[in-house]
Amino acid sequence: MLPSTYINWRLAVSDANNEVREQVRSRYAAAATAVTRGNRDALAVVDADQSCCGPAENASCCGGTGEVDDAFGAGLYSSEEQGELPAEAIAASLGCGNPMVVAELHEGEKVLDLGSGGGIDVLLSARRVGPTGHAYGVDMTDEMLELANANKAKAGATNVEFLKGTIEDVPLPDAAVDVVISNCVINLSTDKSAVLAEMFRVLAPGGRIGVSDVVAEDHLTPADRAERGSYVGCIAGALSRSEYLDGLAAVGFVDAEVTFTHEAAPGMHSALIRATKPGQV
Repeated sequence: MLPSTYINWRLAVSDANNEVREQVRSRYAAAATAVTRGNRDALAVVDADQSCCGPAENASCCGGTGEVDDAFGAGLYSSEEQGELPAEAIAASLGCGNPMVVAELHEGEKVLDLGSGGGIDVLLSARRVGPTGHAYGVDMTDEMLELANANKAKAGATNVEFLKGTIEDVPLPDAAVDVVISNCVINLSTDKSAVLAEMFRVLAPGGRIGVSDVVAEDHLTPADRAERGSYVGCIAGALSRSEYLDGLAAVGFVDAEVTFTHEAAPGMHSALIRATKPGQV
């Protein structure tokens, strides 16, 4: 029988993790509702209070106000990419990068976006893989899924499917996709090892990941990261570069790279992450 002290500790950890998840869900539900109602002032308040990728003084990070910023959010997508999408998909962009830069999608591929939000990366992926390919999005927030499906209809996308689920337990079978992308979402998970393992599981042999995320410099301790911003603001829960690389290797990925792009907070960077699942021998 396990000692009661260990059981109580595990329960406390579980409660804390559930609280963080609910904070994340609530924040993104509010963002989706603001976009759906066309209330950009309300969305700006959401971003200012709990701005993704950093504290309030970096409120432009991850966009979401509908305004295009050259360094963060929708501003990291080209004008051509923005022109392909409904305005609501752009307005709901809460990411810290552009996974399209590293995904290198090809006609006929199957793509999965973890934490797909309003659907911006799924809709862009669907265009790149064409009618013979397919793009999936997974999100845990009902309001975001409703917005994403509305954007899917406006875009006339027929090779897109949005699924309700968590990035720690993806509702797809093994080896279901060729590419996994994600945009500033993995840092929000309280069980990142489970996320990395799920990415590996759902990829077909030879598949790859192209992820944008916030990553800490190796010298920053977890306490240092917490001082720089909240968990729901994409900072406190960020992995360091070496932690990311070690985590990817631990679940079986090879050829992993973490490339810093721009600073989100002191010692914290938006980054592009690449890795490959080994092919069949």
